[in-house]
Amino acid sequence: MSDAPVRGMLRVVHLDHTSVPGGAEFALLRLLQADPEWKPLLLLPPSAAGGVYADLAGRVPVRIAGVAQRAGVSAGGVGAAALAAGRLLVQAAVTRLDPAFRTADVVNANTARAAAYGALAAVTSRVPFVVHLRDLVTPEALGGFGFSVMSRLALPRADGVIANSRATLDSARPFLRADAATVVIPSASGLRPADPASDRRPGDTTVRAAGPLRIGMLARIDPWKGQSLLLEAFARAHGDTDAVLEFAGAALFGHADHLDRLRERAEELGVADRVVFHGHVEQPAEVLRRWDVAVQYSTRPEPLGQNVLQYLAAGRTTVVAGEGGPAEWVEHERNGLVVPPRDVPALSAALHRLAEDDALRARLARNALTTPGLLSDAEVAAAHAAFFRTVRDRAGHAGARRERVAVDRRR
Repeated sequence: MSDAPVRGMLRVVHLDHTSVPGGAEFALLRLLQADPEWKPLLLLPPSAAGGVYADLAGRVPVRIAGVAQRAGVSAGGVGAAALAAGRLLVQAAVTRLDPAFRTADVVNANTARAAAYGALAAVTSRVPFVVHLRDLVTPEALGGFGFSVMSRLALPRADGVIANSRATLDSARPFLRADAATVVIPSASGLRPADPASDRRPGDTTVRAAGPLRIGMLARIDPWKGQSLLLEAFARAHGDTDAVLEFAGAALFGHADHLDRLRERAEELGVADRVVFHGHVEQPAEVLRRWDVAVQYSTRPEPLGQNVLQYLAAGRTTVVAGEGGPAEWVEHERNGLVVPPRDVPALSAALHRLAEDDALRARLARNALTTPGLLSDAEVAAAHAAFFRTVRDRAGHAGARRERVAVDRRR
């Protein structure tokens, strides 16, 4: 085997455990729609609902095989974990036997669940295996079962890791091989540069549109995403004003009951007539354009939701919790406000301050537009292509070294 790595168009097989709409799925969809510099193929198990990848029809081959990978494993006890383990083994076998997997230059697991069965499939293969981390590698973030599988199986097998923030990558380092390639690349978030020809640039909040101040959060409805904390802070800061609070995001993964509780709490706080639940929005940019203040306030460290990048690129006055990935992008008083996490009075004070200070809001919004590192989907795809080539080339050289050692021993 030659030392020279194989050149030409990369063949990358992408694994995802579901096609139900979610942040990871939309990020991969945008990536594959950005005319990547590789030949992609998507392998999926059957999914009970949704179809986020339907838009890839005619552009990217999508194959569906195996068994559905159900949610709620960590909360289901020993029996649920055993069933999940069996499903992972079946999916690993189906994945390993797929011709595309056997002939791929790189296999890229888009989610933690896909990383689990992808790692099992890769154990008996020399195919370079990449794990895309979109959450912190902690029991709190992944659940007990998920953390065990990620830390003991997926990451030790990974030839490369793509993380969405430094915080995410740092949480994975203890479980990686010394020779694993690593990179931090923000998720493909559909970012668009501001249009200078627009009558009102996205970041120009010095002249507000007519109507009340609008505060919003773009995130799926989930207890850990912090909608309840924002609701409490909004009621404190704007209980006696005409300000409006908007939530854009669906109640996925069995959290419809949490949405009901949020509605009930808004009634109890006396602000229900000024709180809007949009559900899933197809075009986040259209919703963001109407907001004056955009908030990220998860109840645990956020790896880096796409929402923060979308807030900044849209020129929204941005407020984030001071931990995890968002704090890597937002500098307090420069391109947003950084608030102590899980502190409703502090968040309320920030919302009140922004409502009272038009000049501050305008300055933070303008600076948001020039945040260093904001990438278009095409630029994100180019960064992925470079990393995939690095992983392939490293694996090729490592294979050549192993063959030379084997030959030398036979001699």
